[in-house]
Amino acid sequence: MTETSTLPNPRVQRPSGMSGDEWVKRMLVVDDEETIRLALGKFLKSRGYDVHTAESGPAALEHLERNRFVLMLCDVRMPGMSGVEVVPKALEIDPDLAIMMLTAVNDAPTATEALSRGAYDYLMKPIELVDLQQAVERALHKRELAIEQRKVERLIREEVALRTAELEREKGALRGLTVNIVETLINAMEAKDIYLRGHSQRVAALGASIADQLGLDPDTVENVRLAGRIHDVGKIGIREEILNKPGKLTPEEFAHIKDHVRIGMEILAPLKHIGEALRFVHDHHEHHDGTGYPRSLKDEQISIGGKILAAADAFDALTSKRAYREPLTQEDTLRLLEQHVNRLLDPRIFAALKSVVGRGASIVFLDEIEG
Repeated sequence: MTETSTLPNPRVQRPSGMSGDEWVKRMLVVDDEETIRLALGKFLKSRGYDVHTAESGPAALEHLERNRFVLMLCDVRMPGMSGVEVVPKALEIDPDLAIMMLTAVNDAPTATEALSRGAYDYLMKPIELVDLQQAVERALHKRELAIEQRKVERLIREEVALRTAELEREKGALRGLTVNIVETLINAMEAKDIYLRGHSQRVAALGASIADQLGLDPDTVENVRLAGRIHDVGKIGIREEILNKPGKLTPEEFAHIKDHVRIGMEILAPLKHIGEALRFVHDHHEHHDGTGYPRSLKDEQISIGGKILAAADAFDALTSKRAYREPLTQEDTLRLLEQHVNRLLDPRIFAALKSVVGRGASIVFLDEIEG
């Protein structure tokens, strides 16, 4: 290597935003030949850089662990760990490090591998020092651009995360508002019937307890609770004389009662943001054996929330007083429902219901088995 007499000696400019020792252009020269290390080190020091040297790949990595460098000038062929092997390990320690490779052998595959692993440049020995200076300046400029790009990307990610959180809060507020509106309609309907008063809240609590007993994830538990609160909104469209009829329903009247699921889904259809809860509402009168309504779904075709609400609905119906009968005890209700396992109820859901009732958890009872 030779240094031309006309090579300028620029001052090292302190980068904006850096303070203290951060602005010092600390460089690491890695080569197994001492004469090369001394020559490169002397030149770079004359350019105003703080130069450290290492005789091998492992020694270079030790330097990087102890100090922060802006650039590493590394020989490709060294005993033990090659320069190409050093590159990814060095970048693991300091992703901001600019790496330049030096080699006496023109080996295109090795150059491609070094660059693909993260090196900025691949230079041939011997190199004119003016060319080395220009390559160093290019590498440092590329490093600053890369750091700035990562900084911008981080700010974008943070902004996206912040905006996403804001949208989730707005979505939650909208969800709460719409659910409150639906609950207001249900409360108004229930207020006219002493037998149904508080019925939706009770089903919601019991359904959530069953879901929790089954070990379902928290989101599903809350969706069951939400579906329980709003599942009977369609009864707004059912005639009161049929809802409160003291005697047995005619086939036509029962068909009218069953229509409350369709009416409810039409009311709730715009509330797509409440997600799975809508499906749970749609399925809450389906039966395990496929004899339920409105779609005659069977077994695994029925959503887990629909199965849970069917059990809560049946339990509440039987343990609540109605105009046409007195309530059953919890024990009698469980015995009766057990007879309908694998017909009306999924056996796993019934087992969870029995456990919830047995431990005296917050219980809630609902509508008719058939209503």
